[in-house]
Amino acid sequence: MPAPGPHFHFKKFFSNRCIFLEYHLYFILIPGTKEKHSQRVRIMSRWSLGKIERQKLLARYLAGNPFLTDEDLAQIFGVSIQTIRLDRWEMHIPELRERIKDVARGVYGQVKTLRRDEWIGELVDLELGRQGISVLTVSEEMTSQNSTVARGHYIFAQANCLAVALIDTRVALTGTAKISFKRPVYKGEKIVARAYISRKKGNKFIVRVTSKVREETIFQGKFLVFAIA
Repeated sequence: MPAPGPHFHFKKFFSNRCIFLEYHLYFILIPGTKEKHSQRVRIMSRWSLGKIERQKLLARYLAGNPFLTDEDLAQIFGVSIQTIRLDRWEMHIPELRERIKDVARGVYGQVKTLRRDEWIGELVDLELGRQGISVLTVSEEMTSQNSTVARGHYIFAQANCLAVALIDTRVALTGTAKISFKRPVYKGEKIVARAYISRKKGNKFIVRVTSKVREETIFQGKFLVFAIA
């Protein structure tokens, strides 16, 4: 058990003859928000966490963050990946890839500046003229030779595509970009990029993009995008 600190507390209490430990942990559950929301979560041993309660919490987590993998959920609940998969099957919740497709259905039809085959990453949410989210899973083809590190131009391209897609026009081009890579990204990691238009003047748009792996920022960019037609 971790030592008590500023973001940790617990209390023991009896319920149905079981002892539960209640932790105060922090998770970002709502995509698109900048601030961390505190969420009181019961972390219980496998024998004490009932199946019904676990499945209720599982549904809540996925409602707040549909990008959580089975591995993420298994770690959160302290159970095996197979248990999470069985829970999803019983609750008729599809796997991550299918959830992304469900979320993305109809979103691409809103984009005016890019064709579907021009995308780097999967567009999963879009408010044209305001904000959007895309997801990119690093494959072997995206890594450097003799390593599992993703090439930077894929990370940049995901962010740039998303920035351009926000513009409500037929043709938009990136004029300048100020970018920062925070850490290497490796094969198999899932990059979630979130972008929003921070300023507009005439046909010029400032778009800010933050890309994360889980909750760790790996890329930030400020794009000046021009609406041409």
